[in-house]
Amino acid sequence: MRADIQGLMEGELGNWLSGQQSMREAARAKAHNRWFYGGIAALPVLAFLWFAPWFGNFKIVLAAFAFLGVSAWGYMPIAEAKKAIKTGINSAIARHFGIAYSHDVTPGAEYEAARTYGLLPGSDREGFEDCWHGTLEGHGFQLYEAHLEERRGSGKNRRWVTVFRGVIIRMEFGRRFHSTTLLQRKGKHKKWLGLGGRADHASFRGHRLDYVDQVHPDFEDVFEVWSDDQVEARVLIHPSYIEHLLALERAFGGKAVRALFARGEVILAVESRNLFESGSMNADEDHARVAEAAEQFGAMAGLALAINQNERGRVLRGG
Repeated sequence: MRADIQGLMEGELGNWLSGQQSMREAARAKAHNRWFYGGIAALPVLAFLWFAPWFGNFKIVLAAFAFLGVSAWGYMPIAEAKKAIKTGINSAIARHFGIAYSHDVTPGAEYEAARTYGLLPGSDREGFEDCWHGTLEGHGFQLYEAHLEERRGSGKNRRWVTVFRGVIIRMEFGRRFHSTTLLQRKGKHKKWLGLGGRADHASFRGHRLDYVDQVHPDFEDVFEVWSDDQVEARVLIHPSYIEHLLALERAFGGKAVRALFARGEVILAVESRNLFESGSMNADEDHARVAEAAEQFGAMAGLALAINQNERGRVLRGG
């Protein structure tokens, strides 16, 4: 799946971006004014904190908070401008592929299913953005980014640690099925205390999935399959999928792709870097940013479709 970047830039998107230059300039001016006047307002406060005898060793901390507060307040207009440009670019790319885009997203049942069956780790704070949704080649499709964090440490060492950053993909599968089948990286589920190697089954909130023996040794070296229907699992997950799954990782510098087949859908989780960041304050970067975001989405969607099947079992080939 490839986008016509030149056509996008010479058409509606290019015209829209040309009209955003004044918005960019206004955002920069507003940010600079906020930094200037915020700094002026903060100076007497900082002077009072520095010479007052009551704050002791907290002077530096309070001064740092004041500096960060003014910096964040000043940057807000730039952040809003970049978000508006990013939304405009990604929306145009989505329309090009016949779907829709929204910057903000509220996860649905696919997110809970991904957490329940171990596609995603536990977390204490979650953030979601960049939702692409609609129908691709006759399949209901949704893709969005997730950033999951966990609070670790204690006292002064307490900090937020990223435990997952990547994309979650939900797609209607190309053939009917009734089982629940989990595709995980090898070694994910071991016997009690990790003794004795791989477990024979795994339980997810009381739902037992048994290990599925595979016939292809290359497949078993990388992935393991768990299901409540051994026969259907072998039909759904063919060893040839390994190339598509690994290509999905390589395309985005990702790792540990995993999948869940349930309720007639396939849910994929792929760890990767932050994607689809097409917003920029520099108009000279627009073409490159459009091309990068379009390539990222086209490759991700195309590979997801390649993993899917139609009613006859033919693998759908994404570009």
